[in-house]
Amino acid sequence: MTYVISDIHGNYEKFKEMLEKIRFKDNDVMYVLGDLVDYGEDPIGLICDISMRYNVLPILGERDYNALEMLTALNAMLEGEAPDPDALSRMAQWMTDGGQTTIEGFKALDSDMREGVIDYLTDMALYEELEIGGKKYLLLHAGIADFDASVSPDEYMPEDFISTPLDPTKTYYEDITMIVGHTPTSELGGNGRIFRGESSIHIDCGAAEGGLLGCLRLEDGEEFYV
Repeated sequence: MTYVISDIHGNYEKFKEMLEKIRFKDNDVMYVLGDLVDYGEDPIGLICDISMRYNVLPILGERDYNALEMLTALNAMLEGEAPDPDALSRMAQWMTDGGQTTIEGFKALDSDMREGVIDYLTDMALYEELEIGGKKYLLLHAGIADFDASVSPDEYMPEDFISTPLDPTKTYYEDITMIVGHTPTSELGGNGRIFRGESSIHIDCGAAEGGLLGCLRLEDGEEFYV
């Protein structure tokens, strides 16, 4: 079976509960649509777990993108390089905006594991294209800036996928459903549950702010919540 989840935001226990709830097996596949880090109690533990699972595939979110830059700078400092004043300032701001648990978890790792986390964030995909049961899907974190249906996703920059949210009232492709996270569905009329737009499905159910963690199974459209 094929599952899609997003915006776990360090809620490692909820993630493990979800795996149990859906009875996730070795021959299943799960796509995580970005924002693994920040806010929750154990974002680094979450990354370390997922990085060991060959059938859990991450897609870059804006929080992961920012964490890659910040943790690379932090790792350089931990390895003895002189602190960069600008990086320190941005790191302090990040700590007050959800990044504290990410920083604390990263600092607790040894040197090899810190490098592993940075490599994992570096290698995250920008999007995935799937066809399940004759239906085509494009999986990404937020949307596509300056969207043009005639332009291949390969032609966009990383920043184009992580900051511009989809409009759920708009039809983007005639034959492809876009599945995204990024915007909590409570802001879209989804009442904290998975929300279906005209040509899109929105699955960030607000786990970052204590809401539900939602998961969608693509073969039959069944929804799961923790």
